[in-house]
Amino acid sequence: MSSTPIRTDRRGLLGLIGCASLTAVLPWHPAHALDADGAHALIDRSLAEVYQVINSGQPAPQMYQQFEAIFARYADVDVIARSALGPAARQTDPATFAEYRQAFQGYIGRKYGARFREFIGSRIEVTGSRQLKSFYAVTSVAYLNGRAPLEVEWHVSDRSGQDLYFNIIIEGVNMLASERAEIGAMLARRQGDVAALAADLRQAG
Repeated sequence: MSSTPIRTDRRGLLGLIGCASLTAVLPWHPAHALDADGAHALIDRSLAEVYQVINSGQPAPQMYQQFEAIFARYADVDVIARSALGPAARQTDPATFAEYRQAFQGYIGRKYGARFREFIGSRIEVTGSRQLKSFYAVTSVAYLNGRAPLEVEWHVSDRSGQDLYFNIIIEGVNMLASERAEIGAMLARRQGDVAALAADLRQAG
């Protein structure tokens, strides 16, 4: 299957995530047609859209909106947002969680979109896909200017009813862990008030 050369950087890869190894918390749905080729294609498409945005020359606010849209389109935002929130997600009423989820999505788009603009000149190449238990691991290599190649692995599942990525590992480091720590610290400062956390996230990034 063909690969799509993409340009980005180590920090820019953070914007495509936000995901821990979450197989255990993924809601169960009957499996449909996800296979290795489909998982490979999902990551190819996602990276191709990122490449188009970082090279578009648009003003920053428009770019951030597009990065948020890419994240919403290809990532399992619900699972990622729940993992970042931690145990508080189970104790939050649906309306408050929906507000937090939307704020989290925008936070990711702004936070990492701001960095993507700096990453023109590097390339990511999707190199393969294989099944791991109930999901697929898509491998890729980031070729960074003046740096050693970087191995990146994406975890893709259809257990939420769509083919979406729910985790990304860069050189063995699970990148959602840093977001979970940051969100956890923000929540602690608000004494566990998820609505206040959502308000913070709308201003953060």
